[in-house]
Amino acid sequence: MQDDRHWMEHAIAEAEEALDQGEVPVGAVVVRRDQIIGRGHNRVEQSGFPFEHAEVVAMWDAVKRHDRWQLAESVLYVTVEPCVMCVGAILLARLPRVVYGVREPRTGACESVFAIPTEPRLHHRVAVVGGIEEKRCRELLQRSFREQRKKRSG
Repeated sequence: MQDDRHWMEHAIAEAEEALDQGEVPVGAVVVRRDQIIGRGHNRVEQSGFPFEHAEVVAMWDAVKRHDRWQLAESVLYVTVEPCVMCVGAILLARLPRVVYGVREPRTGACESVFAIPTEPRLHHRVAVVGGIEEKRCRELLQRSFREQRKKRSG
């Protein structure tokens, strides 16, 4: 059985793909029984849809491949703490566990701003592990923001 760092490497690869495509570098993979069943990275700029966050894209990919809306035996690995929209999708898909890289202090809905996955009033709760490959995930975001500033000033 692979550990969280191993699967986060795959999410980081997705984030790098997003960066190469001019997107905010967030990547995600859905893993079930030591196998990636869904992949995704941010596609908001490319698609023009605000819903195409890495987490939603990866979960959608997993659902399409396995023709099942419930991802109850799966784990989502994502490079940045999910937002409210993505946590809502995580809850609806019945994911039992989310592992993320770096906290999102403005919109993070797992621990930073909100703690929705562990809200006791909700029917479904999600175990959350943060800080996996945090430095690398943060560096990708910082690189993206530096490149955006260069484009605006240059």
